[in-house]
Amino acid sequence: MSGLGQDGADALWRGSPHPVLVVDAAGLITRVNHAALRLLPAAMPGALLADAAPAWLSHAHAHAHARLDPRLDDLRERGPIGPATFEAQPVREDDGVAWWLADVTDLERATQALRLERERTAFLDTASSELLSSLNLERCMEVTTRLAARHLADAAMVILPPHRRRHPVAYCGPDGTVVREELAVDPEDVPGLAEALQGYPPLPSRWIDPAAAPAWLARDGVGEVGSMVVSALPGHGVPAGALVLLRRGGQACFSEGEEVFARLFAARAGAAMSAARLYAEQAAITETLMRELLPPRVRSLHGVEVAARYRPSEQAARVGGDFYDLHAAAEPGGESLVVLGDVAGKGLEAAVLTGKIRHTLRALLPQAEDHQRVLELLNGVLLTGGDRTRFVTLVLASLLRVGNRVRLRLTSAGHAPPLIVRADGRVEEARTRGTLIGMLERVTSVTDTVLLEPGETCLFYTDGISEARGGPLGDEMYGDERLKEELRQCGGMPPEAIAERVEMLASQWVRGGDHDDMAVIAITAPRGAHLSAVGGNGRGRFTA
Repeated sequence: MSGLGQDGADALWRGSPHPVLVVDAAGLITRVNHAALRLLPAAMPGALLADAAPAWLSHAHAHAHARLDPRLDDLRERGPIGPATFEAQPVREDDGVAWWLADVTDLERATQALRLERERTAFLDTASSELLSSLNLERCMEVTTRLAARHLADAAMVILPPHRRRHPVAYCGPDGTVVREELAVDPEDVPGLAEALQGYPPLPSRWIDPAAAPAWLARDGVGEVGSMVVSALPGHGVPAGALVLLRRGGQACFSEGEEVFARLFAARAGAAMSAARLYAEQAAITETLMRELLPPRVRSLHGVEVAARYRPSEQAARVGGDFYDLHAAAEPGGESLVVLGDVAGKGLEAAVLTGKIRHTLRALLPQAEDHQRVLELLNGVLLTGGDRTRFVTLVLASLLRVGNRVRLRLTSAGHAPPLIVRADGRVEEARTRGTLIGMLERVTSVTDTVLLEPGETCLFYTDGISEARGGPLGDEMYGDERLKEELRQCGGMPPEAIAERVEMLASQWVRGGDHDDMAVIAITAPRGAHLSAVGGNGRGRFTA
């Protein structure tokens, strides 16, 4: 630069492609190059900067002159000049401050685009987390509409495929309140909605003329709708629904970038709602199947009092390997059948075998008078499965009320014999035994006949009671003798109290630790004469 001379340097400075203005402490422009004059025609030497340039540059100049520090590197300012954005960099000169201006419009746009992309990415992450935090379909609908109305439009609506000829709908307006309804509407009335509800193949978003939209779609709370677009909510191989976005009049229509962003959001919402729908369907199927596996409702059997308790090994489970069934006689003079069983193993696999056994026994009810024959047929059914690691122990009890007494025919198949609790507190063990079912080709059994006097009880229990481990040291079995000792204090008690006491004692013994399935049934002879209900209607009751 020094070899050019002063005139050459001034000429080079004036011809610089970057606009440069030199402004003194009073705010007067002292020098200006050609590029600055083309950008700011009023910025002539001697003119006030405040009159010739935008206010942001004049304020930046005042701040620069107020600083005592000669370094001005950190005082870069940005602002608009016409349609473009410029960055002003101050440099101290002898006669003031030189402001070098650089066009950063493209950089500013790129920065804004990057910031917007980061915000959208953060929003999608947050939306995904909130959508996937629940497998409840109604909640997913509410979250989708609320997020869409807050971040994508002024109002939003989620429409699901029809259920019983009505479409579940969730709507969120500008006030943020979500309303869920079921509407009998025709998707063909809204262009693109029927296709979006089909879910496959994926379709682009479809614009809707707000003036032609039905009233259930364009609602009063939004005001005048300026633009409306419908997008499919793609699911996992099944249609998840459709998302409608509404934007008020006077606002810009959805840009191409906003449409892409809305589709990305719709994809996440559709995946979440599809997962929630599949979970709900599977839960309904499970509930239907589980209903067949649950223990039956306990009821009296032709005047014989019956009580039961059941506790599966897993806290989250409702069924397990222990089971019981009550089959009332077709007529009051016939024998009713009570079954208590224990399948090898626990959890869902044991419950499946339990269901198979219960259904088989139900089919064998016509032959229930012959316990040995029933056990042989059941054994044959289980052996056809081929898995001899899955077996069952059980007790069959055919009971008949004779006056105020109850006659029991008891047959054990590899199971602990029932205990008889006499009215005076004596505890007797039924003299029945037999081979377990599902392992050997031939089964044997011994049937014992027991007569219960009024108030006396026959107790059936599974090894989840007698083999419960716990106690003071945590590894001691509860045991049959300890159970008998407790039952000696239960003479004359009603069956509900005995069953509850036995289950409670075993549960306290394990102290919340791991345990096997527990099942208890108590059968008690009526403690007095049967009285009919007033008017002859109802179940009646027994006197003490």
